[in-house]
Amino acid sequence: MPAPLPDFLEDLGHGVYAIDTGFQRPRFDAAYLIVESGRAAFVDTGTNHAVPRLLAALDALGLARDAVDWVIPTHVHLDHAGGVGLLMDALPRARALVHPRGLRHMVDPKALWLGALAVYGDEEMQRSYGKLVPVPAERAEASHDGQVISLAGRPLLLIDAPGHARHHHVIWDQASRGWFTGDTFGLSYREFDVDGRPWALPTTTPVQFEPEPLKASLQRMLGFEPLRMYLTHYGAVGQSQAEVRQLAAELRDQIDDISALALSLRDAPDRHARLKAGLMARWQAALRDRGWSGTDAFAAEALAMDAELNAQGLAVWLDRPAR
Repeated sequence: MPAPLPDFLEDLGHGVYAIDTGFQRPRFDAAYLIVESGRAAFVDTGTNHAVPRLLAALDALGLARDAVDWVIPTHVHLDHAGGVGLLMDALPRARALVHPRGLRHMVDPKALWLGALAVYGDEEMQRSYGKLVPVPAERAEASHDGQVISLAGRPLLLIDAPGHARHHHVIWDQASRGWFTGDTFGLSYREFDVDGRPWALPTTTPVQFEPEPLKASLQRMLGFEPLRMYLTHYGAVGQSQAEVRQLAAELRDQIDDISALALSLRDAPDRHARLKAGLMARWQAALRDRGWSGTDAFAAEALAMDAELNAQGLAVWLDRPAR
């Protein structure tokens, strides 16, 4: 009888495993491990602090370090890619596959660090992320739209998926009929499930939120008739094409709604505070409407960071000259 998996490792079927990276709180930030015929690929890594768990996941599944062929961050925000360099140091045969707009930041992470520092501050950067480790240039390559890579004969398709960030790609796994979505399919926290039904919200964190490209990315993913979506925040959602389509429709409606909210507050002197309050009020109302039994206070605490970052991202979108 095989040994039970560690608490942070979840078998999702089809050779796909979710690893709770431990970032911020339980079941907030996932990395994924795809296993096929003894070979493996990581999709997203979490931060440097997650790397011991990622390596422990290999150990739990009986996989050697040199069984990993690919490390694929969906984009280079640090909760998705902060641990790529450190992880690569432990995986002698792995190659990093990065969106072309993000590749240079994995090879030389100084600008990435400074950009995140401006958002989070030095204390939070040290506490949550640790020192970024560069990926050797000879072990990193840029993806391209429509690229197919092979994991022991299992095809993984990458497509460009702007809207949350311009350096974002998503990965289609035909074997599971699922997308590894990073942040393109929004956030869905298990605390807010109702009778097994997930709720999702779009994420507009700084600095590249663009509503129309985001909706186009959602539509392109739906064209593959997915049965499930593997979200970094958090886990697999969708048990059928119908459920995935319903979640996508709700995300599109929310994107339009919060964009309209932002435009209505463009010149407000207290814009940031009103954006945060408007977002939180919408989320709390949506949860009540779904029959969620938790309190507004719990939702406010669990979603406080998202409200702060989404408000910042909406403000950047409002102030962008080309908008």
